[in-house]
Amino acid sequence: MREKILSVIEKDSRIDIKELAVILGMDELAVANELKAMEEEGIICGYHTLIDWEKTSIESVGAIIEVRVTPQRGQGFDNIAERIYQYPEVNSVYLISGGFDLLVSLEGKSLKEISLFVSDKLSTLESVLSTSTHFILKKYKEHGTVMAKPKTDERETFIL
Repeated sequence: MREKILSVIEKDSRIDIKELAVILGMDELAVANELKAMEEEGIICGYHTLIDWEKTSIESVGAIIEVRVTPQRGQGFDNIAERIYQYPEVNSVYLISGGFDLLVSLEGKSLKEISLFVSDKLSTLESVLSTSTHFILKKYKEHGTVMAKPKTDERETFIL
């Protein structure tokens, strides 16, 4: 039952409980209680709105930063990851495999603001060995939602 609820609300977190109950063929009170229990257990961590900032007047620049760090004895990567995700401009921090240890995504008002974050805040942390910053130029799909609709071919067809 939980997996069904989660798969529906992952695609539409604003769905009405009544509608969710109908879709799942469940009692409305049972769905509400299950949602509340999953929130209390930390299974449901939050509800977010996906915004296409390109369609607003707000200037925003996104970046993905690969970070190589020295893990701390007894703590591994947890402490340094926690220090990084405490910064308000940071959206996500992931432990990854490969040539780097952490992947950090963040938003800023400008390329300079992100550059200053990397040089003044991130690179100065004692466990950070190196970083590689990638600026997001265009979002095609995010959290399962297509952001850039495919363009239609507007060329005229001529028959000879």
